[in-house]
Amino acid sequence: MLTDTAKNRLYWQMLLIRRIEERVAEMYGEQQIGGFTHLYIGQEAVAVGAISALNHDDYVISTYRDHGHFLARGGDPNRFMAELFGRDTGICRGKGGSMHLADVDRYFYGGTGIVGGSMPIAVGLALACSYREDDRLALCFFGDGATNQGVWHEALNFAKLWNLPVIFVCENNFYGIGTDVRFSSALSEVYKKASGYGMPGYRINGMDVLEVRQLCDEVVKHVRAGNGPALIEARCYRYQGHSMTDPGRYRARAEEDLWRKRDPIPRLAKLLIDERIATEERLAEIDAEIEEICETAAEFAASSPEPPASALYDYVFAERYPSDPHA
Repeated sequence: MLTDTAKNRLYWQMLLIRRIEERVAEMYGEQQIGGFTHLYIGQEAVAVGAISALNHDDYVISTYRDHGHFLARGGDPNRFMAELFGRDTGICRGKGGSMHLADVDRYFYGGTGIVGGSMPIAVGLALACSYREDDRLALCFFGDGATNQGVWHEALNFAKLWNLPVIFVCENNFYGIGTDVRFSSALSEVYKKASGYGMPGYRINGMDVLEVRQLCDEVVKHVRAGNGPALIEARCYRYQGHSMTDPGRYRARAEEDLWRKRDPIPRLAKLLIDERIATEERLAEIDAEIEEICETAAEFAASSPEPPASALYDYVFAERYPSDPHA
């Protein structure tokens, strides 16, 4: 049973992701952020609910839509924004950008630009946990499009064969770029695919953070107890296009309107008020606090220096591994 404080924390984290993503969209429109940028707006309940069920030293790995996971893992908003700006104060010194955020101090092993690319890395991390015989696990996020990749079979098969402590979380937002999952997958109910690998599969409402948290609590305990891997399909919806350059015209307006009515943030806000955990005034204060965090992050990024030309050679050769002055 979650405490009132924990529920408030879930709300705060989801709202932080939403507001900072909205600020990212503004900065992208102003051309202060370049490259491929994939927003997480609409899917906040999945990252926040799932990651909140972990221990601080469990591993998390994401996709190219990694902003929400980074922030849900406790990543610094200032260094997050600086990374998107390509600045030297960014979490990856400006070299990772939007799709390759990483924070190993928080056991967040980053995003990957390859569809399904997070899966074998998560299995490797889980294998390390198994070798060490500790009680840690790996949590792996990916989209529905990854379930049709060869690496999907390889990862799940290996994970079950070695009975590894890894949880695969499919964020099924129903579209692989612009292709409806029903047109790309012979079995669009992703959780049922778990049976082909001898592991349990679960489906949850990815627009309800409390449902996500409750199930993930149960699955984390199951996997941590040595019962092997598990698959979770979280059905959710991204409100924006696939990336900032995608107008999303392949989706019907009625469909978008239907999913926006299921928005996880006002859903939890209503529950907090109905259960007298928070007041409307307190929620407004939280919104103002987060707006200030977002403004500070944007100012920090804009005022930060760009990496020096010499940084091109850092982390390429063994003798050029400088210490991070911003860590």
